[in-house]
Amino acid sequence: MVNGDKRLNRGGELSAEVLRAELLERTGQYADSRALTDRLSKAKLSAADSSLRELVLACLELESTDADAATSHLQRSIVFSRQIPDLEQTCWSQLRLLSILSDRSGPDAILPLLSELRANVTKAGHAGILAALHIFVAQMEAKRGLLINAQRHLHLGKQGLSTFNNLWLEATAENVEACIAIMRSSFEEGTSYATRSLALAQEAGASSVRQSALGNLGNVAYWLGHFEKAVEYHHQARAAMAPGSDNWNACGETLARIFLAQGRLDECKELLDEIDASALTPTDRSGYVYRHTQLTRTNYLARQGQTEAALEHIEVVLQLADESGDEFLRSLALLTKAELLHSCHRIQEAVSVLNALAPTISKQPPDFFAHFERVVASTLAMTGLIEASEAHYRRSERIYTSLKHLPGILELSRCWNKEAAHQDWPTTPDNSGTLSRGGAPSAIIGDIAAILLHAGRPELVACEIVDLLNSADCVRSATAVARAADGSAESLARAGEAPERLMTGAGVRTLAIGTSHDRVIEVLIDAKPDIESAATINSVDLLLSLLHDLERGRAEREERATLWPVDELPLDNDHTIATGHMKEIMSFARKIATTDVGVLVTGESGTGKEVVARAIHAYSKRAHKPFVPFNCAAVPRELLESQLFGHRRGAFTGADRDNPGVIRSAQHGTLFLDEVGELGLDLQPKLLRFLESGEICPLGESTPFTVNVRIVAATNTNLETAVRERRFREDLFYRLNVVRLSIKPLRDRRDEIPMLIGHFLRLAVEEFHKQRVRFAEETFERLLLYTWPGNVRQLQNEVRRMVALAEPNSMLGPAAISHDILRATPLPGASAAANNGHFAVPLGDKLAPTLARIEREMIMRALRDHRGRVDAAARALGISRKGLYLKRQRLGL
Repeated sequence: MVNGDKRLNRGGELSAEVLRAELLERTGQYADSRALTDRLSKAKLSAADSSLRELVLACLELESTDADAATSHLQRSIVFSRQIPDLEQTCWSQLRLLSILSDRSGPDAILPLLSELRANVTKAGHAGILAALHIFVAQMEAKRGLLINAQRHLHLGKQGLSTFNNLWLEATAENVEACIAIMRSSFEEGTSYATRSLALAQEAGASSVRQSALGNLGNVAYWLGHFEKAVEYHHQARAAMAPGSDNWNACGETLARIFLAQGRLDECKELLDEIDASALTPTDRSGYVYRHTQLTRTNYLARQGQTEAALEHIEVVLQLADESGDEFLRSLALLTKAELLHSCHRIQEAVSVLNALAPTISKQPPDFFAHFERVVASTLAMTGLIEASEAHYRRSERIYTSLKHLPGILELSRCWNKEAAHQDWPTTPDNSGTLSRGGAPSAIIGDIAAILLHAGRPELVACEIVDLLNSADCVRSATAVARAADGSAESLARAGEAPERLMTGAGVRTLAIGTSHDRVIEVLIDAKPDIESAATINSVDLLLSLLHDLERGRAEREERATLWPVDELPLDNDHTIATGHMKEIMSFARKIATTDVGVLVTGESGTGKEVVARAIHAYSKRAHKPFVPFNCAAVPRELLESQLFGHRRGAFTGADRDNPGVIRSAQHGTLFLDEVGELGLDLQPKLLRFLESGEICPLGESTPFTVNVRIVAATNTNLETAVRERRFREDLFYRLNVVRLSIKPLRDRRDEIPMLIGHFLRLAVEEFHKQRVRFAEETFERLLLYTWPGNVRQLQNEVRRMVALAEPNSMLGPAAISHDILRATPLPGASAAANNGHFAVPLGDKLAPTLARIEREMIMRALRDHRGRVDAAARALGISRKGLYLKRQRLGL
């Protein structure tokens, strides 16, 4: 213990100990991590180490189910990181906090934090944090059932990971992909993603992601009906989890559903009670897992025959869904409520709930629609409409079968048998073929609705097309097939008596449905010879064409939906813009515009100094008078005096006419002197005299003129340095520098880039008459991560170039960006100089964050030079492979 205390008195080793605590937490050694963080609480840590320690403690509290304590630790972590300041560490802590608040407090509660986090991530310009933000948002959106948004964010996150290697984030992304696939009932895809996530998590040593991946593999096994395998996966995952944690409860909830499907009701109840007992606070009871557990408890009560108790409990579920903004859970709960009302013979109430649900079905996954059709079938059966009931039953069965959703198939069969026992029906509905003409219209309308609903799922569309053709009585036989690249074919659905003839191709019509999992989906038709049947099949073909157009329209709308909305408008009619830092500058410009004080605008070339000068003029009383811009560096020195102050005819050789000069041209208006630092020492006294007295004396004139002009000067050089070096008069500097507006370079105000891109895009579209040219989000983000040495001017020129070369009505992907910009790797916080092997730091900065930046740049340079080979990079840096690994973990590389 004495040796340990000595070690904790040394700053460098303290940082190593904090990093070790983080690694212990990441690898699932929670007790050891907790012991180390507790011991570190007695040490005097730097703000950076304290921030990381609080982040580790937050993760440990989440594992022990104390979300309130985790939130407190994250808030302290953010406070410490802001003290340094360390924007990247702030972002990582805010990401964790965002995830907790979204899960427990709903979307409205996180909007301010999400807005701040987005701004911080944009300013940081860190590809890894940007990717992590998209992945975390994807996870939150998926939990709310917003799968389209989730998929879009996940795609962007995975795109970002292509330039930022991080196994933990890659494993997390694959696990979220698995969750989305499962929620969409794409169980084979879910298996593939979960398996990939598990492999990456094991390679990274990421314990929590490994547990989640095992849980998802168990979920997929459950949906596919491999109950024992599902139980094995969940027990394996639970063994490594802290009892009572979210992941532990999630696995328990799935196990409860498995036992419910198997009829093991006592074991189901035991698990549900276990989860309820772990929810000790209102915050726990608002969590995602607890909410969905209550739906499982409702189903358990219904299976026990306690229908009234189940109806009371479903109201609790609906309240939880409303409080958390969980639309998917709300839809599931309403569907369960309709089923419970039906079993109580409260048919009208059940129908009212189903009618309320109908408009939301298009937003739900296919298995939800199958469940909906099952409830409709049971309700119709209870009212004696057997034929209509069978149509809905068969549609539910087709969907469940196509999805290989065994629990759904079992529940569908159980519900039908329950109705059959009451109504004295056959235990299997009639699947012999054509419906009677009396039932055809409603069945056909239902088939068309199902086809439109399943747009994007070719297998399901093909099965519905077969049933539609059969219901319309226009074919002798029809078969939906999936053809693989090797020539093999799988029959998905069929109707009629002669499927063999269809497979031979003789006299067969083919309807192309689409592709799925590298298989071509088609419907083969042996049509009846009459003209009415031919017309019906042509109408179905037209329906498919419209379906493809609908799917393309949906995809286009998703592409247009951008993460970074352009919500700022141009100022007045001069095409200037203001947001973020520039908005602050413009606010100052507006305040000083009404006075005549001298203004010096400083900033790198292309940052928008003239835009600010024009704004000062526009807001002033001189707005209706001339604004004259003059670049002092664009005119040869020997001509500067005559250009500024003017000359009389004959004042020098070549002066064949009078020239009033730019100062007199700006009479009663504003003169913008750009690059004023380039004025020679011989002209500076004359400019100073004009600023002091308002008088100028053109070349060749003996009498001075009085001119009323306001001067706004600008420079991209350091005038203080020029004064010290006696290249610029001190008295002139102070005369110009009454009010200074310093514009930051674009790389330091990245939060403005998305809005600038949108603004320049609109201007370029108008200029080049290119209708509806748009940027894909990947393009936005590649432009966002570039360092822009030419600042706003370079960005505007790049957008104009891209639009000029674009086709009208096109979506511009990253390939449209200039080769030089694409080639420049978006490095975290890198400057143009850093990419050339030099890295400058301000000597006035704090030591710890500055050293971290230097380490980060050197490590990235070594890895880039050695093409990612860790051993070679470590040798180049003069450290061990383990040392490089620890530094990369600490720096988030």
